[in-house]
Amino acid sequence: MAVTRADVARRAGTSPALVSYVLNGGPRKVAPATEERILLAIKELGYRPNAVARSLRMARGHSLGLILPDSSNPYFALLARAVEEVAYRHGYPLLVGNAADTSEREIGYLHAFVDRQVEGILVIPTAEDEVLEEEFAKVGVPLVVLDRSLDDAAFANVVAASVDGSRDAVRHLIEHGHTKIACLSGPAVSVSEERVAGFQQALADAGLEPGRVLSRPFGGSAGYDALPALLEGPEPPTALFVTSDLAAMGLLRAAFDLGLDVPRDLAVVSFDGIEYAAYTRPGLTTVSQPITQMAEVATQLLIDALGGGSIPPGTRVLPTELVRRGSCGCSDEFAGAIAKVDATGEGVVP
Repeated sequence: MAVTRADVARRAGTSPALVSYVLNGGPRKVAPATEERILLAIKELGYRPNAVARSLRMARGHSLGLILPDSSNPYFALLARAVEEVAYRHGYPLLVGNAADTSEREIGYLHAFVDRQVEGILVIPTAEDEVLEEEFAKVGVPLVVLDRSLDDAAFANVVAASVDGSRDAVRHLIEHGHTKIACLSGPAVSVSEERVAGFQQALADAGLEPGRVLSRPFGGSAGYDALPALLEGPEPPTALFVTSDLAAMGLLRAAFDLGLDVPRDLAVVSFDGIEYAAYTRPGLTTVSQPITQMAEVATQLLIDALGGGSIPPGTRVLPTELVRRGSCGCSDEFAGAIAKVDATGEGVVP
């Protein structure tokens, strides 16, 4: 037989109402000694509140929503997992919607989450336009923008330092002796624009002419298809800065198929820091975003506002780190390298 709130009250020598106050954090304060007895009784009896019934009584869903632009992109999948870890730690189930890179679907999930009475929403916008911003502004629940920069007078944004990280990446290519550097950028969202700005700043700081920029969607196939266009012209680049790891991975395959040696014929540096970047051949030098920290800051901002507070607008910018691997010309040592057995099957080739 399931343990009830009344059972907890009897064990603690108090009333079911006080048990409710302890479980719900109010509306009345409970004396510390009484609260301690109630918590002990809950533990001894193994009582688990009915979350659905509790949510109905409190007129809210006791859950958070997260809307991703593309759930198949490994970077967004990592970010979603990091957000879920923080939400779970605080006792909030996380509902996830995949916008599939369309504003209409993104707005549909926004409305669906509100209809299901989620307590707060994190969103990575598919685009940055007035229609979406108007929808976000009138949503009626706390909302935090993640991995994008909307109007920081109206929204709370949590992002990585895209300009600084990109500038560091391109400076690194210049340190390797490259002066002909082009950029493969993503779609027209703030992070792409900021990474292109960092790319151009690094070239200007080195006294170089502005670099060529080619914009394509995020994704491996886009990176693969873009390489021939990037190499067109009488003086093709000797190095490329790519604004996403997934596009860079597709580009590496294209380089192989074209008979190019990376990094001897073409050096490549990208941006994101997904796990799979370590497993390409050569390993992909990339600007690693602080995914766990971004998720922590954004989700905590949201949770702190759920008690009736507000989220101060503004953009929280978190630092990045350049991870050096073989695609830029650095050493390509891999910590997980598998030892090779020699031809006799007896020795190990280092």
